[in-house]
Amino acid sequence: MTADIDAILGRHHHDGTRLIDILWDVQRRYGYLPDEHLPQLAAALKRTPLDIVETASFYHFFHREPSGRHRIYLSNTVIAKTRGYRAVYDALEHRTGARFGGTDDAGLFGLFETPCIGLSDQEPAMLLDGVAVTRLTPDTVADVIGQLKAGRSAADIVNPAGLPEDGLAYVEHLVESNVHTRGPVFFHGEADHRALLKRCLEETPDDVIGMIADSGLRGYGGAGFRTGLKWRLGRDAPGDDKYVICNADEGEPGTFKDRALLTHTPKDVLLGMVIAAYAMGARNGILYLRAEYAYLAAYLARQLAELRDDGLLGTGIGGHAGFDFDIRIQLGAGAYVCGEESALIESCEGNRGTPRLKPPYPIQRGYLGKPTCVNNVETLAAATRIMEEGAAWFRRMGTPESAGARLLSVAGDCSRPGVYEVEWGITLDEVLTMVGARDAHAVQVSGPSGECLSVAADGGRRIAYEDIGCNGAVTVFDSTRDLLDCVADYTKFFADESCGICVPCRAGTVALHDKVQRIIAGTAVQRDLDEAASWGALTRATSRCGLGMTAANPLLTTMGKFPELYRGRLSAQPGTLLPSFDLAAALPGRTEVIDDMGTGTTT
Repeated sequence: MTADIDAILGRHHHDGTRLIDILWDVQRRYGYLPDEHLPQLAAALKRTPLDIVETASFYHFFHREPSGRHRIYLSNTVIAKTRGYRAVYDALEHRTGARFGGTDDAGLFGLFETPCIGLSDQEPAMLLDGVAVTRLTPDTVADVIGQLKAGRSAADIVNPAGLPEDGLAYVEHLVESNVHTRGPVFFHGEADHRALLKRCLEETPDDVIGMIADSGLRGYGGAGFRTGLKWRLGRDAPGDDKYVICNADEGEPGTFKDRALLTHTPKDVLLGMVIAAYAMGARNGILYLRAEYAYLAAYLARQLAELRDDGLLGTGIGGHAGFDFDIRIQLGAGAYVCGEESALIESCEGNRGTPRLKPPYPIQRGYLGKPTCVNNVETLAAATRIMEEGAAWFRRMGTPESAGARLLSVAGDCSRPGVYEVEWGITLDEVLTMVGARDAHAVQVSGPSGECLSVAADGGRRIAYEDIGCNGAVTVFDSTRDLLDCVADYTKFFADESCGICVPCRAGTVALHDKVQRIIAGTAVQRDLDEAASWGALTRATSRCGLGMTAANPLLTTMGKFPELYRGRLSAQPGTLLPSFDLAAALPGRTEVIDDMGTGTTT
């Protein structure tokens, strides 16, 4: 029995559903997850050591071997690779003496690549012992590593003034918010949350749901499910034990709007959870915060404490007897698929983030088998503003099917990357003008899972559910970019992030990435493109969650919009064997003699 492990278990009440939190505490204590402590954890949590290993291995940020006293995760996004990423990568290896994927000989530094960390507007960027360091250059790398070698901590380096970690000044010092436009819905200023909640509680839960429904608010996560209907389904679901979860697992590469909302108007988001809880009849809430935003955790915990002090969380909220609701923060551990609501719920329960089969849907049977409403950060902030200003006010903005406004995370080849509030219905050309994209050639909308648009063909189209559905990510590529390199990056991302439970997704994502690599190498033929299209359709039709359903989009949408990219790379090599088949690699050390009939003998 180890006292440290016992103390960690005690902090989490020996609750197996809190396994992710427990593993984080163990890793913070030891630097990794030592095998010798697994039996003690397993016995206390009524799980097996193998079950704990299986869960931990699912998440990128958990290590089962020593991973360096200082752990550095360099964001390897497409955008970073256009902003000096390689020079930073080389500088990190040179200055630390480590190679990516391992540690230096002294065990001082561990270097790892990681997907998007929500800082696409200020790449290259890295996480250093959990805190963000942005706009990296080889010189800044040399300075930071030099200070670490001299014995300074990451906290001292990034926060020399000693700003309190639970304060706004600290968060803004680490990361620029880059909010360029503030419209009527978001970043509106400090609201009177007490007065607003008092007005809400004077209405019935049905009236609150009715106002959200009448506003036309749709979920901003991408699917666009009507928020009022979701809350209605949650209220009507049987049982007294219900949950509200805020999905702050903003993992889509190129997206960072939720980061800005959680920084500047966190109480709008949290009050949205309270309003949803009142409407549904929920008593417990969870803010699922992606691990990459761990530097926000202390700040958000302070916001929750202030709401409790103001009587807006806890028991008898707003003086309303019987309305009891509180929120805890659940930190993720690095898994893109946990942005899918059922995978997120599995993670909250202390499991691998494997998406569930549907139905039942989380609103019917979600967290711990209870009705659970999952809304994302932007949706909850908008709900708060609707309750403040009214349904008609929100309806007047946007389009008939896309009411209101939304936030765009814009990055890439433009002079003003950052966060923009726009009304639904704005054209793509208007967005590009607004962000200073003067040589835009292609735009990736909604991240890799969305679609690649041609500015020449699609510039007049509108961002709205009726036309270009958008989850908020807008990545601009100018005419100098090789889009096939971007496609290769995106398909590799999906292959790495697949949970692996669906064969079409597990195998299909790898096969699609291989096809792209063949095209880039110039060894593909038309049959490769035909197979990519058919395999992509199969993966889309048979996967159990959105990751597999959209994994082929980078390839398929660029094939549709930019067919010349692919035609120009096809091999003209004659013969009966596919040029993409490397026989020498398949039969190393042998000589293949191919006769005129396409058959061969091996010597």
